[in-house]
Amino acid sequence: MEILLATFTTLFSVVNPFGAMPVFLTLTEHETAGERARTALRACIYMVGVLAVSFFAGRYILDFFGISINHLRIAGGILLMRSAFDLLTPGGNRAKVSEATLEESMHKDDISFTPLAMPMLSGPGSMAVCIGLFTERLSYADMGLIVAGFALVAVASYIILFSSLRLTRFLGRPGMAALARIMGFITLAIGVNFIMTAIKALFMAPDAP
Repeated sequence: MEILLATFTTLFSVVNPFGAMPVFLTLTEHETAGERARTALRACIYMVGVLAVSFFAGRYILDFFGISINHLRIAGGILLMRSAFDLLTPGGNRAKVSEATLEESMHKDDISFTPLAMPMLSGPGSMAVCIGLFTERLSYADMGLIVAGFALVAVASYIILFSSLRLTRFLGRPGMAALARIMGFITLAIGVNFIMTAIKALFMAPDAP
């Protein structure tokens, strides 16, 4: 259960479904509640698929390019810290998709995979976290719990996206700004942890691949 909760708490703040709400509402403003729910469900299912592929196949991709897992953790930590500073800075650029991509997405029949699942929910930061979770010491049961953690994040993301209209009205602009700073602070702590863990591992085992 510790692995399940650790996976959920670590990944949820990085996925940050609250940050995806404005784009989700913009792209689904002409849809009914049922259509919006189906779009959110498909996006969350795709997200689990992307995270699972990153978790199971990411290490092999790193080996193919000769990249150490600790180097990835440092790069991922820097990426997470940059995203966190965007959330913590008033008026910072919090958009995960460009204006051109958003404009193009408004003419798509299905936005659940792009841009919602990628890169809004399962972007480079969350994929780096998933790759970093994989170690050779994991048992099959541990792997199952980690994937279950992905599913829990997807369930929470679905509930938040489905309720995004009511949440936005309830929280208002000040509440959304405060929530963004909270998520940014947690993401910053995760990024620092990633970097320090990798640096410690590199110093303890300098000859490790």
